Amino acid sequence: MQRVGRAAHIMTVLGTRPEAIKMLPVAQALRGAGFRHSMVSTGQQRELVAQVFAGFGTWPDIDLALMRERQTPNQILAAILTALPPLLSADRPDMLLVHGDTSTALAATLAAHHAGIPVGHVEAGLRSHDLSQPSPEEMNRVAIDAIAAWRFAPSEQAAANLAREYGAGRVLVAGNTGIDALLAMAARIPPEAPPTRRRILVTVHRRESLGAPMQAIAEGLSRIAARGDVELLLPLHPNPAVRAALSGLAGARVTEPLSYPEMVRAMLSAHHVITDSGGLQEEAPALGKPVLVLRNVTERPEAVATGVVRVIGQEPARIAAESALLLDDAAEYAARARPVFPYGDGRAALRIAAALRAALA
Repeated sequence: MQRVGRAAHIMTVLGTRPEAIKMLPVAQALRGAGFRHSMVSTGQQRELVAQVFAGFGTWPDIDLALMRERQTPNQILAAILTALPPLLSADRPDMLLVHGDTSTALAATLAAHHAGIPVGHVEAGLRSHDLSQPSPEEMNRVAIDAIAAWRFAPSEQAAANLAREYGAGRVLVAGNTGIDALLAMAARIPPEAPPTRRRILVTVHRRESLGAPMQAIAEGLSRIAARGDVELLLPLHPNPAVRAALSGLAGARVTEPLSYPEMVRAMLSAHHVITDSGGLQEEAPALGKPVLVLRNVTERPEAVATGVVRVIGQEPARIAAESALLLDDAAEYAARARPVFPYGDGRAALRIAAALRAALA
């Protein structure tokens, strides 16, 4: 597949904060393995991505700067599919890497496929088995896996999903590169004095949470805050609809988006986490923090199976009751507040680099 008379060139395309967090360890490992590596940012979440790069002290090689306010997934796809092909034609990387399930990842995969460039998919094989939840992420990841030449699964269960759909060839159970980044960052953060009140870290941003579900979530969070003995820390997503629904939440400490080091520090100091995010379902358990997931289904059943993560939906009474259980039942909290590692040991990026080194040789 490769020509090792020169250093093989691998290009990574990313556009969102989670992609940047999870692909920076891969970039470091690839360069350490002797590859020529370039990183392209599409700008899908430009400000949030810039925070991540600043936190790690590095920057993308190319910024396409395609972000526009209130873009739909179709508009993001169209912009990337227009801007990326000339870059691929000029540079002709030996492989293109994408991560996860974003519109950036799908568009980059399509562009590389049309250019005849093989695609490696990091965090392949996650499935909710419902194309409408989460949307458009579930459809995106299924489509990317169908095209990818290499699929790097975060867990045995994700690899089993891929084997059922495509066969077992070119699938590597690498672990989750987000755990690589998390453990490295957590080791750099000095201990913080415990907050005066138990802190609950809350993040809400998914498209399917907007509208009536968001109103229900806000009511559930208000009931928790009304206890008076907790602090809800709520970093707001830039989405205007999220801000309109949650910026005035009574009893919550609402902030601008946290940088990645700040978010890791917030997880370390949290009593528990309430979120509709995928990444926090992976990260918080590794730090021993119970997670309540504001969804009806999750594509991360491995985390649920540990008992540390629980899917609770968006009904206000259940949100308040599940949080109260963790706050008021010491035995329940102790059983769920323990570090678990269903997504690897922090060496996923090294495994990916080694596999690509063998493949491109």
